Amino acid sequence: MASSNLKLDLVTLEDSSALIDIWFAAFSDPGSRRLFPHTVGVRSWLEDAIRRDLGRPFQRFLKVIDAGSKDADEKSRIVAYAKWDLATPEERGPRYPPWHDDMPRELCEALVSRGESNRKRVMGDQKHIFATHPDYQRQGAASILVKWGCDLADVEGLRTYVSASRNGASLYAKFGFVDYSNADQDTISMARPWRNRT
Repeated sequence: MASSNLKLDLVTLEDSSALIDIWFAAFSDPGSRRLFPHTVGVRSWLEDAIRRDLGRPFQRFLKVIDAGSKDADEKSRIVAYAKWDLATPEERGPRYPPWHDDMPRELCEALVSRGESNRKRVMGDQKHIFATHPDYQRQGAASILVKWGCDLADVEGLRTYVSASRNGASLYAKFGFVDYSNADQDTISMARPWRNRT
């Protein structure tokens, strides 16, 4: 059930530390930690990635804040974020900056390559990345972010794609995403057709 304190807003550069905290809280499983160890170097790498993406005109970074909960600086607590990518890989270029030395380059490249291959196989030109702090999962924050992106895609006449976790797939299905995964995939390839709302 969505909390009435949850509000959607644009991400700013000052939010990067909070986004990184959410990233590490949301992706704490052993596989994610192997690729993205929680080190000072990887935090710096994530900050560089966020800074780069905030400057790209085809990317939309959004956050959900809990207006009823404050962080250490007395700002509303950021509880989830999404990055909607409105460019094709050819328009966008590399998805990430060069890998940090703390990260296993070959494994990271393999992950990105599999994701791009699955996206291309399914068709989706757009992709988004979500992270919700575990304290706020199943309270409506991710739904706010998915709805925003689906509404934008429908206005723009775009189909959308996501590589979903097994736990996240049901959320995307509620918004019309269809599972196009191969049986051997770690993540679930999901796409959503454009919906003409006129």
